[in-house]
Amino acid sequence: MKNKKQLNQTSFLLMITIILFFVMYGIGCVLFNAQGFSKTQNFLNLFISNAGLIVIGIGMTVVMITGGIDISVGSFVAMGCMMLAYMMEKGNVGAVPAVLIVLITGILFGLVQGFLVAYMDIQPFIVTLAGMFFARGMTAIISKDMISITNATFMAWAKARIYLPFGGYYNKKGVLIQPYIYPTVVIAILLLIAAFVMLKYTKFGRSIYAVGGNEQSALMLGLNVRKVKLKAYVLDGFLCGVGSILFCLNTLGGFVEQAKGFEMDAIASSVIGGTLLTGGVGNVIGTLFGVLIKATIEAFITFQGTLSSWWTRITIAALLCFFIVLQSVLSMMKTKKQ
Repeated sequence: MKNKKQLNQTSFLLMITIILFFVMYGIGCVLFNAQGFSKTQNFLNLFISNAGLIVIGIGMTVVMITGGIDISVGSFVAMGCMMLAYMMEKGNVGAVPAVLIVLITGILFGLVQGFLVAYMDIQPFIVTLAGMFFARGMTAIISKDMISITNATFMAWAKARIYLPFGGYYNKKGVLIQPYIYPTVVIAILLLIAAFVMLKYTKFGRSIYAVGGNEQSALMLGLNVRKVKLKAYVLDGFLCGVGSILFCLNTLGGFVEQAKGFEMDAIASSVIGGTLLTGGVGNVIGTLFGVLIKATIEAFITFQGTLSSWWTRITIAALLCFFIVLQSVLSMMKTKKQ
C-alpha cells in the first residue's frame, strides 16, 4: 500500500512537470512563431545545448533518491573540461586517452565522496562542499588561463552531426534545411534510458529507493545501506565525468569560472522533475523534463531579445519554490491519511 501511494505521488509530480513543459513550449510557439520557435531544430537545440546537464542531472537524481546531495558537480565539470583542454593542448595527449582519464577521475572522485558519506557518516552537503572547493581549486592549479581545444579528433567529435529524416523545411532561398542533433544528445538519451531501466527494474535500483525512503527499514530488509550509498556516489562520479566531456564538446575549452552554478541547475532540474529532497522518490524522466523546462525559459529570453539572462535564474527559483511547496503539501496529505 505504501509503495502504491509513493508511486501515485511520483506519477503526479512527473505529470505536473511534463504538462508544465508542454504548456511553456506551446506558449513559446504562439508568441515567437514568426521567429521560428516552433521549428523542429529549435526543439532539438534544447537537447543539444543541455546534453551535459541531462547526464549530470541523472547522477544528481540517483544521489538525491538515496537522501543525499552533490553540490560539487559544477566544479567537477570545470575541472574535467580544464583537464581535457590541458592534456590535449599542453600535454600532447590524444583525445581518447584524455577522455578515459577524465572518466576514471570522475569514478575516483565519486568513490572518495561516497566513502566519506557512507562509511564515515559525514553529511553529504559537507563532503560535497569540500569536493566543490577542491575541484574548483584544482581547475585553477591546472591553469589560470582559458585553454581552447584545437585537437583534430576532439573537434571532429564536436562537429559531427546526425541528420534526421523528418522535420525539414525550406528557407527563404529555397534550400532544404534538415534538422540535426549531435552525438552528445544520443549519449545523453542512452544514459537516461539505462538509468531509468536500472532504477525501475534492477535490485540496485530498488535498493536506492529503499535506502532513501527509510534507512532503518532498508537495514531490517537486509540491505547493505553503506554499500548502496557508495555505489550511488560512484555512479554519480562516473556520470559527472561523462557530463563534463559532453559539456566540453559543446564549449571546446576550459577555464576556471566554467560551469559556475551548474550544480544548482542539476538540483533544480531534479526537484522540478519530482525528486524529493528528503529522498525515496524520484524519476530520471522527470529530471529530463526539468532540464527541458530550464532550456525553454532560456529560449524564451533569447527569442524575446531584450530580457536579461538573469530572468532564467529568477524563473527557475520561482518554479523550484513551487515544486518544493507542492512536495511538502503532498507529504502532509500522505501523513494525515496514514
